[in-house]
Amino acid sequence: MKEILVTGGAGFVGSHLCDRLLKDGYKVTSLDNYSTGSENNHVAGVMYLSGDTVDIKRLATGSYDTIFHLGEYSRVEQSFDDISTVYYSNTVGTFEVLKFCLEMNAKLVYAGSSTKFGDNGSTRCDSPYAWTKASNTELVTNFANWYGLKHAITYFYNVYGAREICQGKYATLIGLFKEKMINGLPLSVVSPGKQRRNFTHVNDIVSGLALVGKHGAGDGYGIGSAIDYSILDVAELFGGSIEMLPERRGNRMTAELVVDKTSDLGWVERESLVKYIVEFKNSLQDVT
Repeated sequence: MKEILVTGGAGFVGSHLCDRLLKDGYKVTSLDNYSTGSENNHVAGVMYLSGDTVDIKRLATGSYDTIFHLGEYSRVEQSFDDISTVYYSNTVGTFEVLKFCLEMNAKLVYAGSSTKFGDNGSTRCDSPYAWTKASNTELVTNFANWYGLKHAITYFYNVYGAREICQGKYATLIGLFKEKMINGLPLSVVSPGKQRRNFTHVNDIVSGLALVGKHGAGDGYGIGSAIDYSILDVAELFGGSIEMLPERRGNRMTAELVVDKTSDLGWVERESLVKYIVEFKNSLQDVT
């Protein structure tokens, strides 16, 4: 039985990935510092380790075939205020993960960010988050060239779905809109509201990750919905009143969709944002 380590395995995407890998017959271990992860996301049968990726060598004592590295800081606008945390997690922590992969002779599947492709690549340095994530894809590639690291680099596009964070500064947009609707509050839209995003269901993200883990090699495995929406489009789909907020630093307008290599592995998008929102709104009506 192959053993797989998932950093960030108690988080939103990581917990779904652990569930999928376990069902696929792997022995699965999670390493998470629970900064945004939660014990509520634990999956029966997964071994959970608590700690930072900087301590991965001390904490993770298994013999891993593949390491999915999802355990990084992952918010754009908030990263300006959290720059020390961003650097510690995304730079220092990821460097330790790379060294650990080499020692294990394990394949690394790195969860990059679609911010790298924002506005034709011009926004990759517009926030501490975007810069660290883009830089890390180069570091992973260089480790492969320098030391023979087995790797594949993926890119997520605006994930939504069960277990997403719905409150606080780390909430996803869809999660935040759901929480606002539940509480009868206006939907907050950062100006100008015309920013376009490829909202992708977590099930589609995880199916892509599973394929890349098995068959992917090298860079360029985007996992994102083919349909993009403006933030105002999404607010209108929810149907609530809208409150416009001032513009914020690091907020790109578009991002190039890079999914050809993932599709070549057999990945197919199966979920729909419109259907998801309709089902959510129906659930609110059932409650009332």
